[in-house]
Amino acid sequence: MNRHCTLLSAIALAAGLTIHAQDINQLVIQTNRPGAQIQPTMYGHFFEDINFGADGGLYAELVKNRSFEFPDRFAGWDVSGKVTLMDDGPFKRNPHYVRLGNPGHAHKRTALVNEGFFGMGIKENGKYRFTVWARGNGQKIKIELIDEASMGESQVITSASLGIDSQDWKKYEVILTSPKTFAKAHLRIFLDSKGDVDLEHISLFPTDTWNGRENGLRKDLVQALADTKPGVFRFPGGCIVEGTDLDTRYNWKNSVGPVENRPLNENRWHYTFTHRFFPDYYQTYGMGFYELFQLAEDIGAEPLPVLSCGLACQFQNNSPEAHVKVCDLGSYIQDALDLVEFANGDTTTTWGKLRAQMGHPAPFNMKFIAIGNEQWGPEYPEHLKPFVEAIRKKYPDIRIIGSSGPNSEGEQFDYLWPEMKKLKVDLVDEHFYRPEDWFLKSGNRYDKYDRKGPKVFAGEYACHGKGKKWNHFHASLLEAAFLTGVERNADIVHMATYAPLLAHVEGWQWRPDLIWFDNLRSVRSCSWYVQSLYGHNKGTRVIPLTMDKQAVSGQEGQKGLFASAVWDEPTQSYIVKVVNTSDKAQPLQLQFKGLKKTVKLTDGTCTTLHTDNPIAENTLEQPDLVTPKTKPIQITSNELNTEIGPMTFAIYKFTASR
Repeated sequence: MNRHCTLLSAIALAAGLTIHAQDINQLVIQTNRPGAQIQPTMYGHFFEDINFGADGGLYAELVKNRSFEFPDRFAGWDVSGKVTLMDDGPFKRNPHYVRLGNPGHAHKRTALVNEGFFGMGIKENGKYRFTVWARGNGQKIKIELIDEASMGESQVITSASLGIDSQDWKKYEVILTSPKTFAKAHLRIFLDSKGDVDLEHISLFPTDTWNGRENGLRKDLVQALADTKPGVFRFPGGCIVEGTDLDTRYNWKNSVGPVENRPLNENRWHYTFTHRFFPDYYQTYGMGFYELFQLAEDIGAEPLPVLSCGLACQFQNNSPEAHVKVCDLGSYIQDALDLVEFANGDTTTTWGKLRAQMGHPAPFNMKFIAIGNEQWGPEYPEHLKPFVEAIRKKYPDIRIIGSSGPNSEGEQFDYLWPEMKKLKVDLVDEHFYRPEDWFLKSGNRYDKYDRKGPKVFAGEYACHGKGKKWNHFHASLLEAAFLTGVERNADIVHMATYAPLLAHVEGWQWRPDLIWFDNLRSVRSCSWYVQSLYGHNKGTRVIPLTMDKQAVSGQEGQKGLFASAVWDEPTQSYIVKVVNTSDKAQPLQLQFKGLKKTVKLTDGTCTTLHTDNPIAENTLEQPDLVTPKTKPIQITSNELNTEIGPMTFAIYKFTASR
């Protein structure tokens, strides 16, 4: 018997107990009073290149510093023999390359070895595409995947030879097949003939990327994004949009065009955190705006790009000289207008033509744009205003998103909301990384928001457990509770995205995170399952749900219960979400009121997310420790008597038949 979806009547009968009406939590679902439409964008993802989320993560490139453009030109590489760094290469924005020459002795070898990102994960029978831009005159190179720490007879896992037959720069390719799975392989390249050979943009990808694309994304990670049925995809940040300074802000124009000619950018996070220090953390822009738009399209989500408003990260820059003056914002505003053209323009436009040349003649149909991230103070609305005016004039249908600053309440939050209303932005981006008590108290956060102003985008949120800053179940349960209030207020809240999205288990700097991974595996956190359950049970219209004529938002006297209800038009179903945050089981009575006499609720399902251990978490070693369980349930006369277990997120779903 399912503890968390058991019929209350059966429990009472088996125990010989009498259940008094006053002990039952009666949830009334008023089906004849449908409320706000739920936006398709309600639940989605926010991607930022933190925790090695892009290079070394979602972007499937296995070679670190493939174009020798890191400030330490040989970062990620070990060299032996005669290796010379050159700077007059074929790609203007990536001019460096290496020349391999004869070491001058018959028993010496010239070689390069790349360590990858915490090693290179390769799989048994997996195929790996090695490519390089090279020039020479009949030279040969040997390409090997190796176990550098091997104690066996050979370090070599697999190898291939490649002839360089042109004195002009040319792209070469060879496929390597691995005979075994190995988490921390390295790539080694030998000069295997006399003479000099020049190598640039040395690359290694699995051929089995998402949708098989050559400059592709890691398949299991994209699948984890797609499996939540996201409605919106926000990118590329986050604080990297601002940059540690303006020179290191994310510049979308540098992230498009031929991948070999996209310049390196200093990652905002590479030396920010001293507790986990990664000074070799850079952005190659290999997964740039084109690939991110394409990813949004692949997973069925609306793209939501974020651009710099000319203010560098205000946490790190207090001087006005660190920011662009309002009178000098022309190029930044033009970047925003050009981005709309890149995403939506026809192929006769400058940027629409580039999109087509990259392989996507059809527009991406971008509907949203965000300007600025977590800016604050009067300088933010002053900078935002000319963007709003220019975008409204040229692209009146594009919906503009402003910011309420880095906090969920307080002086800056209270200042910025009225300013966003004055500027008439369409949505305001709210961020809250908060402890358990905040989430327990915030189930009614949006109940009294002004319905006449901008809509809300909960752009970055996560429950950060006090002393438990990881993806344990209890934090995820409270996120589920909070989201009932988001759903109940769908007329004002149009989007919500957890953050951060991805984290390499060896390269993280910030936690908790939605999806964790190493070089071969990935795991979906308890919070991922919360997002997925909401994404798959979003519904199309809110239905009023009350207990004692009040919204069920975890307030005093409501016994730790949170609840919301929706109607889903495609499946003709009523979906009720209930979260019990208390440590005691709670009897429930779901009363579906106002149904027409011709409508009958058929037996449905109850899906629960629960564990007896509140600090349990899914890990790479135990990825399925906490996962949803679904059981059939019966309903009689449009009324369900049941029990929800302690610390449980439950979803009750019934089809309405006529």
